[in-house]
Amino acid sequence: MATTQKTPAKTRTATRKGKGKVILAIDVGGTNVKMLASDQTDHLAFPSGLTMTARKMIAGVKKTVAAAGWKYDVITLGYPGPVMHGRPAAEPHNLAGGWVGCDFAKGFGCPVRIVNDAAMQALGSYQGGKLLFLGLGTGLGTTMIVDGKLEPMELGHMPYRKGSYEDYIGLRGLKRLGKKRWRKHVDAIVGHFIAALEPDEVVLGGGNVKVLKQLPPRCRAGDNSNAFRGGFRLWEEAGTRKVTGKSKSPKKAARASHVDHVAVHVPLPAQPEAGAEATTSTTG
Repeated sequence: MATTQKTPAKTRTATRKGKGKVILAIDVGGTNVKMLASDQTDHLAFPSGLTMTARKMIAGVKKTVAAAGWKYDVITLGYPGPVMHGRPAAEPHNLAGGWVGCDFAKGFGCPVRIVNDAAMQALGSYQGGKLLFLGLGTGLGTTMIVDGKLEPMELGHMPYRKGSYEDYIGLRGLKRLGKKRWRKHVDAIVGHFIAALEPDEVVLGGGNVKVLKQLPPRCRAGDNSNAFRGGFRLWEEAGTRKVTGKSKSPKKAARASHVDHVAVHVPLPAQPEAGAEATTSTTG
């Protein structure tokens, strides 16, 4: 069942820069698929889960968007797994299969840019310098941006104790360990990442940030709606000119939209963000 939810005004204001294009940003998660168009005020969502294939996701998005009467020209897809050369490089851990090799541009009938879901939210949270983004959701999303250069990573699946980092601070870990022990592992793992990667700041995003009573040192809580802002940023004029090149054919344009987002320069907002997103409080 699709749902509609309000999107913060700061996200809507900051992201309507498609230069005439209506951009549909899709955030694919292990629990829900969320989407927002650059000319809309409320985002839509429908459930995902272990039975959702790539084809089911495409059909669900098209059905949900059509029911709302939305139109769009291009798409950014935030994918919950590694992305290479603008395409899923491995099947997701928390969804069904069929993602690797799927022709998303053909399925949606328009150009599609694919980026790791954590990277998409990191793009929307970025204000400069060296940023480490950690997404505490169904899994553990990890991305760095260094001086505007995006570096998606898959740190969540690296070994930690008797499993992986994701096994301890993803949703499975939260359910298995309980809130108190889970929080301790979050503090420890964030500390490990800070020591190893030396970021200027760490942004914690994802639905489970609200479970934390206090953020670890040098961290700020990100707004999950920043995923949409990040999706819109990928189609801003500077990024479009850099990565797509020239293509007159719509079919070629759709193919050209599959770009390698491992190293893409991020256009910064005209003015630094301030207010709720910059605070270290997890309230709300």
